[in-house]
Amino acid sequence: MAIEKWIAVTSLALFVMFAGEMLSVYNFMAMNSNDSEYFISFSADEKLIQFISIGAGPAGILAAVAFIMSRQYGSRPVGGMIIAGGVIMFIGLFVCYAMVDDIDERYITGSVIYVPILFMVLSAPTIVVGAFLLREKKRRPKKQYV
Repeated sequence: MAIEKWIAVTSLALFVMFAGEMLSVYNFMAMNSNDSEYFISFSADEKLIQFISIGAGPAGILAAVAFIMSRQYGSRPVGGMIIAGGVIMFIGLFVCYAMVDDIDERYITGSVIYVPILFMVLSAPTIVVGAFLLREKKRRPKKQYV
């Protein structure tokens, strides 16, 4: 398998990991509204920045590298994996945004509200880039010098 396919697989895995991390922290904030000392001192801003730097940032960079490596000739598998990563990120963050109403007011900050919207918007260019790779171009035949 070509290196760009492995990079696209890694990008897809990081998109899935990012969506899972975001869903877990939003589920934590929605389900845990106890008055214990830990829940009062919990701030989601640091966790969201951590999850973005661990998941979404590297996933986007790897998707861009896979795109750059295969844009000359196109690649259906690479394009499909990039599209799948964008769709998974969109669905995961749509669910996170739907959970905002269930979160206790102590946890609500600007980043809790706007990070899912931002990454739902950023998933659209990811899907478009993947769709661009779906069209395979014929390679020029090598000239045979007799």
